Amino acid sequence: MDIETIRTYCLSKPLATEDSAFGPEGVLFRVYNKIFAYIDLEKPDLVVLKCDPDRAIELRDAYSGIAGAFHWNKKYWNEVHFDTDVPDELVLQLVDHSLDEVLRKLPKRLQTEYAALLARP
Repeated sequence: MDIETIRTYCLSKPLATEDSAFGPEGVLFRVYNKIFAYIDLEKPDLVVLKCDPDRAIELRDAYSGIAGAFHWNKKYWNEVHFDTDVPDELVLQLVDHSLDEVLRKLPKRLQTEYAALLARP
């Protein structure tokens, strides 16, 4: 896995945007202005992703390449390191999970709107 693959995958999500609100050394990915992923350009070997708190603990116990995210609320955010014991397929699944975590906290109207975008052919 690499940051270009993650960037492309994040931007492939409907309504996904990217910005550098934390400064030029990092890229945030958002949907409805809510962050679901972060890439630190000074640490191109990892991605920060939101996670269900219980699943976050399970993942950290199961994989040495997943840890609580530095400078983020470790209850909800994981660092997922590339080229470790974390399979590439799981990294992409965790991007999807992160997006799902963000979407489920949105107002019902926006959840319905987003679901309709996914349902379009």
